Amino acid sequence: MVAIPAVIGSLNRKLLRDLWRMRGQAIAIAVVAMCGIATFVTMRGSYEAMIASQASYYEQYRFADVFANAKRAPRTVLDRIREIPGVNEAHGRVVFNATLDVPGLDEPASGRLVSLEPDLDSGLNRVHLRSGRAPHPGNEREVLLSEAFTAANNLHPGDTLGAIINGRKERLLITGIAISPEYLNEMSGNSFPDNRRFGVIWMARDALAAALDMRDSMNDVSVVLAPHASESQVIEELDRLLKPYGPLGAYGRSEQLSHSFISDELAQSRVSGMVIPAIFLGVAAFLIHNVLLRITVLQRAQIALLKSFGYRNFAVALHYMKFALVTVMIGGVMGIALGTLLGRGLAGLYARFYHFPSLQFSLSGFVIGTALLIAALAATLGAALAVSRVLKLVPAEAMRPEAPARFKPGPLERLGLRRFIPLSLRMVLRSLERNPAKAMLSILGLALAISLMIAGQYTFDALEEVIRIQFRTAQRDDVTLSFNTPRDFSVVYNLAALPGVLRVEPFRSSPVKMKFGHRSKKTAIIGLVRERQLRVVLDENEKEIDLPAEGVVLSRKLAEVMGARAGDVLTLEFLDGKRPTLSVPVTKLVDEPIGILAYMDITALARLLQEPQTASGAFLAVDPLHRSALYRQLKEVPSVATLNLREATLESFMATVAENMRVNTMVLIAFACAITGGVVYNSARIALSEHAIELASLRILGFSKGEVGAMLLGEQALLILAAIPLGCALGYGLAALLSALLSQEMFRIPLVVSTRTFVISIGVLLAAAMASGFLVWRKVQHLDLIEVLKTRE
Repeated sequence: MVAIPAVIGSLNRKLLRDLWRMRGQAIAIAVVAMCGIATFVTMRGSYEAMIASQASYYEQYRFADVFANAKRAPRTVLDRIREIPGVNEAHGRVVFNATLDVPGLDEPASGRLVSLEPDLDSGLNRVHLRSGRAPHPGNEREVLLSEAFTAANNLHPGDTLGAIINGRKERLLITGIAISPEYLNEMSGNSFPDNRRFGVIWMARDALAAALDMRDSMNDVSVVLAPHASESQVIEELDRLLKPYGPLGAYGRSEQLSHSFISDELAQSRVSGMVIPAIFLGVAAFLIHNVLLRITVLQRAQIALLKSFGYRNFAVALHYMKFALVTVMIGGVMGIALGTLLGRGLAGLYARFYHFPSLQFSLSGFVIGTALLIAALAATLGAALAVSRVLKLVPAEAMRPEAPARFKPGPLERLGLRRFIPLSLRMVLRSLERNPAKAMLSILGLALAISLMIAGQYTFDALEEVIRIQFRTAQRDDVTLSFNTPRDFSVVYNLAALPGVLRVEPFRSSPVKMKFGHRSKKTAIIGLVRERQLRVVLDENEKEIDLPAEGVVLSRKLAEVMGARAGDVLTLEFLDGKRPTLSVPVTKLVDEPIGILAYMDITALARLLQEPQTASGAFLAVDPLHRSALYRQLKEVPSVATLNLREATLESFMATVAENMRVNTMVLIAFACAITGGVVYNSARIALSEHAIELASLRILGFSKGEVGAMLLGEQALLILAAIPLGCALGYGLAALLSALLSQEMFRIPLVVSTRTFVISIGVLLAAAMASGFLVWRKVQHLDLIEVLKTRE
């Protein structure tokens, strides 16, 4: 019996020789593993950094658990709110939307004025001062301005801007730049952040209350819950207390706009950090399986000799397992280093979108340990079949060469087609026919490479589809404006008289709490005019639908959240006007990639609200030549609360959601290209190893180097051609999986894969095949015939 140290030493030397001899394939496997681990470390590390920063920020600056709005409530109601079981702390504020005149910005901007406590360290939803100072209590026109808005408009402490507050134009002095957990993303509604045209302004409570004639009143309530308190019960009681004061419905943190937006981002990051690395490492396991399976076949006699000399099954099996572990672990260590680098870059990208006091990427022990564990698991799974074959080999049986394959006429011979096919092609076809399992494994590996490329690129197709449907087909207006309060329908004529306005289409937006069964959701019903051109509702075939005279049309995502279908009857609790509660049927579902809204005919909505037709806002088509004049006039209109420009909204979308997705997608595409190269190269090298004796024999029989090389590369070409349709199908399925997993309530990713994506993916595969073919061709040209034909006993 050989001593254990000697066993380990000799097998380790053999392992190093095997790794060096197969270094090309080992490097390819390590690169694939590196891509998978780097993706996991990047996404999981960034996710953990965001979660940690969010939790710390929320706790330190007292971010509320429940929010409520009312038209006007006395501050004395706060005492009664604090007595609600489960309420730990309650805070009342004054909040008002105003039109802003920002220096250097032609169009009017929108601002949300929020009352500020004299002591910045008191109350809820506190602000963090980035620079400058807090407003002096005695100065009524000093304000803090949100960081993203000041950066987008190049504003600094000491600058001023205009604001229309309660019908009067005021000049506000910026004393400091601030952020708040309530506005990680500065959003005015169910749109995307537009930091240039929307900002948050914090003004001293007494000054803002006096400007709005609300000295002893409030219109916004924030609540922190006690541990283990029931959020739903607190919300129900809060709505009851505020009912006399025109509440718009209390809601929990999960429905708070900024928190909901970042929660969707975190959910996507969490899913991506699990699914995509799993796919990459699955490919790595597949490559290990192919390589080790081939090694155990070629080293059949060596395995028998090792067992005959006293090496235990465990030692021999561990030797081949080490090949997988060493290869993948090298890739894993490189992946951790690369993932750390990419994670820091991704954290910097997040810091541009989400305004935390600090956001630092840090590599936790959990991430490192999990990454190495995943790499080891991939290596183990990939090596399992090869190791099982090693354990089953009996020395006496393994010492004999494998029995030669049994040859018989194939389909070409039986059909009498062989005389029409060149000899070299017949040999290739016979080889594939007689080894169908190996051929299928090679085809599957190549198909996986194509599928990864398709999955990496389809995000671009999805973004283009969202832009086309949402911002080009459904939204055709140039300007969308909203009023502070619903206006009489005659406002249409006033808007039509503004300079440059070509068409006006009013709309009515009514906040509503929908109920169906045990589910409820706070959203808005948009009432649209019957004859409309600027905002249309589309069916699944992108055809404009007519809104019914009765009933409500739901977006498909909202119907999914509610668990409702067309024909079901919803209970609608309207939160404005006379606040009726009605049962309304769902008449149709429509697909929309952004937001969760419901639509009705504006006349039918007015009938349900028991009010004459009013307008919450309007869609405008504007002559480009007169936009500047229109913007100047809108800056002076006190009734306008917010103003959105379609192109600006698109620009904001591209700078937030789309930019983040593009950066992640570019990294994934780079990884997919590396993996494709590794798969193709491994496939070609395995083919060369399997056919080395045959190729050498053909050379001895008089075939030229070119003919021999053409046979080998011809087989690879046929495998690649067979893999292309399978890879396209797998890629489409993978894109469908990612679309389902990554779609969130705020933003859905449509399943769209363009012809361009398929062509580029196939082109990358062919380019990798050509590069690998060139390397293999060189190997064939330098084939050592004597060495290859040596017997291996």
